Amino acid sequence: MKRRIQSATLLFLLAALCAPSFALHSYVAPRRPRRAVRRAHLRRLRWNPVFRPSRESLLLQNHEIDRMDLPRIQDDAELEQLKASEDLVPIVAGQSLRFDPRLDPDRRYCRPWTREFLDDLSTSYYNRFHQQIQVNSAVRTVKIQKKLRRHNRNAAPAEGEIASSHLAGITVDIQRRGLSREQIKWVQDYMRPLKDQGLIEPEEERHQWVFHVMVSGRYTDWRESKMLAGEQPIPDASETAELPQQ
Repeated sequence: MKRRIQSATLLFLLAALCAPSFALHSYVAPRRPRRAVRRAHLRRLRWNPVFRPSRESLLLQNHEIDRMDLPRIQDDAELEQLKASEDLVPIVAGQSLRFDPRLDPDRRYCRPWTREFLDDLSTSYYNRFHQQIQVNSAVRTVKIQKKLRRHNRNAAPAEGEIASSHLAGITVDIQRRGLSREQIKWVQDYMRPLKDQGLIEPEEERHQWVFHVMVSGRYTDWRESKMLAGEQPIPDASETAELPQQ
């Protein structure tokens, strides 16, 4: 009996000694793996856009739509009317341009001057890298934009002073994901003088990883002036003066 009491006492003491260590272990907060921390840090370092999205940029895009007195396309019926009148023209895939296969063929349309910009950009990009640019989005209707907003909190509104410029058919989204640093810099350098002249208003979207580019109606005048001078419609960083306001 005495031996049993001694054994029980020993077990009790051992349990009492181990209890604090178990208690401390149960409350240790989980640590974030070092690799995950490093990846997050690298993502922050990589995201340093030349064309940062902003409210001011959205206001500029909508100002251009209002300047040209363009409608925000409400639904598919209005979209089809604009196609029939050729106010919207098809974007044509080819050697230098492809589409995201998820983009509805009915929405692979834009304004004529926006298509001119795409043709010029894609040709220059192909000549430099022998690769295609990819168009992820083009014209949208208000109905589509509202649906998109329900699934993507970063999408622009369908109405108001900062509404999406896709609704007027003057804007396209060009794939940025998968491009090398050299290719991204090339696109940025190509777009910068056009932005400085007020011919385009680009944004580099972080969550969708695209170049969102609104093209001004003045682009056609600039393009024609280049061609009349016997030059290719390639932006020149030395061009700083804006075209006359219309």
